[in-house]
Amino acid sequence: MKKLTLIITVVFLCIALIMPAHAVMKKLAQTGMKFLDMDVVPRAMGMGGSYMMVGDDATALFYNPAGIAYTGNSVDVFASQTQWVANISYMAGGVLKNMGNLGTFGVSIVYADYGNDIQGTRITSTEKGYEDTEMLDVGAYAVGVAYGRQLTNKFSIGGQVHYAAQKLGNSVVSSGEAAKENKVSGLTFDFGTIFYPGFKSLRVGMSIRNYSANFEYEEEEFQAPLTFAIGAAMDVLDLMGEHENALLLSVDAIHPRDYTEQLNIGAEFLLMDMFAIRAGYKYNYDEEGLTLGAGLNYTLSGLSVRIDYAYTPIVSFDTVNRFSIGIGL
Repeated sequence: MKKLTLIITVVFLCIALIMPAHAVMKKLAQTGMKFLDMDVVPRAMGMGGSYMMVGDDATALFYNPAGIAYTGNSVDVFASQTQWVANISYMAGGVLKNMGNLGTFGVSIVYADYGNDIQGTRITSTEKGYEDTEMLDVGAYAVGVAYGRQLTNKFSIGGQVHYAAQKLGNSVVSSGEAAKENKVSGLTFDFGTIFYPGFKSLRVGMSIRNYSANFEYEEEEFQAPLTFAIGAAMDVLDLMGEHENALLLSVDAIHPRDYTEQLNIGAEFLLMDMFAIRAGYKYNYDEEGLTLGAGLNYTLSGLSVRIDYAYTPIVSFDTVNRFSIGIGL
């Protein structure tokens, strides 16, 4: 019991140290390529985005690459679709290959579709003060390669490198010049750890996502949405001994580059390893708070199939729906 008390104290002390007072000024508009920061995993969003210590399949590619080291499948595949606000949508996918003692290798992709056609304009001396130019071709994507491995039966590490690119259409910088393509690309890096201290299913760890050099449009540099996080998760029904169901509780403390500190809290009740009900809360966000979700796991012709859905109310808009399917062999 003393060991558990010490572990819990350390975890929540770390969380408390990075959670700010409400009076701290918010850091806004300090990063670009925000699609890299988008939650694209319905199971994670059903738990309020508190997923860093939870993912142990291809979904871990999008939160903590150390989690892929715990996949029990030889091959694991994941695909999702997020219908965001303003007709924006995000598609994501991942594939893992478990190589046994060599570790687990993975590939991920995220694609941002900005939806409606965007009409380009430029300032002129006409009565309207502007004129239409060409329709803007905009979009963004990131392709990643990941590796994770259990160094011991209690400790794993993982890393991922992405090639990320974003285009914002063409524009004319100076009168008389040819239109110039507004496009940036480069590498971003993720790193994470997971540690099982030895008390039931409790695990703690950390992750760093979207570390990179600065990107630049013309003469304006900007940073990727670098995020540092620590977290903990545990199936609390372990305290009752053997059980058929599971009640997973998870908490992530987030330190983003472009905002004040945030806290994600989530829970998942898994009935008979088949039906999942989820709820969570995202603390200190402008537009997000309560999240809900559900999932179904079943075996079909030797394949392990996962279907998940998440519902997220957005304060100033409507709701966001996320769907995904995962298959393990």
